[in-house]
Amino acid sequence: MNPLTTGLAETLPPEQLARVQQTSVGIAGLGGLGSNVAWHLVRCGFTHLVLADFDRVEASNLNRQVYFPDQLGLLKTDALAENLLRINPELHLELWSILITPDNVQTIFGQCAVWVEGFDQTASKRMFVEEGLAAGKKVIGASGLAGWGDTDAIQTLHWSSGLSVVGDFCTDVADDHPPLSPRIGVVAAKQANLVLAWALNGKLASAKR
Repeated sequence: MNPLTTGLAETLPPEQLARVQQTSVGIAGLGGLGSNVAWHLVRCGFTHLVLADFDRVEASNLNRQVYFPDQLGLLKTDALAENLLRINPELHLELWSILITPDNVQTIFGQCAVWVEGFDQTASKRMFVEEGLAAGKKVIGASGLAGWGDTDAIQTLHWSSGLSVVGDFCTDVADDHPPLSPRIGVVAAKQANLVLAWALNGKLASAKR
């Protein structure tokens, strides 16, 4: 048992820790949302993650994503795996360094119980949610997270028993609303918390909108 698991065993009862460790989570997009969601999940005891992103680490990512200056130019999948394994060296990580499309999304995430969306583009978000729900998965999305201030506006809407979306639902990235760590971090933490709640309680939340 590694130090992280030893510490978690003092926090979670054995049956709850086992549920977390046995839940497979897929994360699409490893930017400000996805990399931070993965960071939180590993610290909560999740050990089975499927991580997908075709991009490489750039200097502009460092203000909000879980990467470091010496990882510039690396594939985000490889860099994030390296960082997560420092927290828990016993992780089971499946890495896909490709563009996620309707043709491959089921192949990549089909074995995951929970799908977490971390895309920038609306079309990609919609595709991922639709594919996940069609496959009967629990899907957690995000909408509206740019800028600064008013973190209380960030909420969680439960569109169905299988879909929850986190954000303020109005603040897109723009010149006057740049992507910055605090608000993105709040959204990512709430996404991770929904995954944890589902693993422990067997549901994302009620089906209320």
